[in-house]
Amino acid sequence: NIYIKIDEGKQYFFRDIDWIGNTKYETSVLQKKLGIKKGDVYNREKLDNRLTIDEDAVGNLYMDNGYLFFNVRIIEKNIDNDSVDVELRMYEGPKARINKVIIKGNDRTNDNVIRRELYTVPGELFSKSDIIRSIRELATLGHFDPEQIVPTPLPNPANGTVDIEYSL
Repeated sequence: NIYIKIDEGKQYFFRDIDWIGNTKYETSVLQKKLGIKKGDVYNREKLDNRLTIDEDAVGNLYMDNGYLFFNVRIIEKNIDNDSVDVELRMYEGPKARINKVIIKGNDRTNDNVIRRELYTVPGELFSKSDIIRSIRELATLGHFDPEQIVPTPLPNPANGTVDIEYSL
């Protein structure tokens, strides 16, 4: 038998969560979307996921409304006893419009068939949800392996546009 004694240390909790730099959405809206409140167990991975990775993340609120250049930095401002104050510094950036939609690797059907299934159209605002919806529509065509459909946004911050490349 092997016995291992583990000391996990103190457990920390969220205390204050401050939003800095948000102008497009009120703090109360972002806090509700974040879903982490004062007194919850401090978990940096969960915080990262709620901000940018989860399907209903705060970042998706911005990305679905054209804010492709959105970014948030997490600053652990103050650690006192068992509590952590967190500051979320937002960079919303300008809204991005779709410049070009590029289709690569299509050797099965006409590009027009693919383009009519896309919800990402040149001139429209960038939307992460529209890209996901476009992937679903392309998958239902039956011409492509759904796991091989890879959209790649190619941002151009200089002019506030983005090209979207679909690799099929």
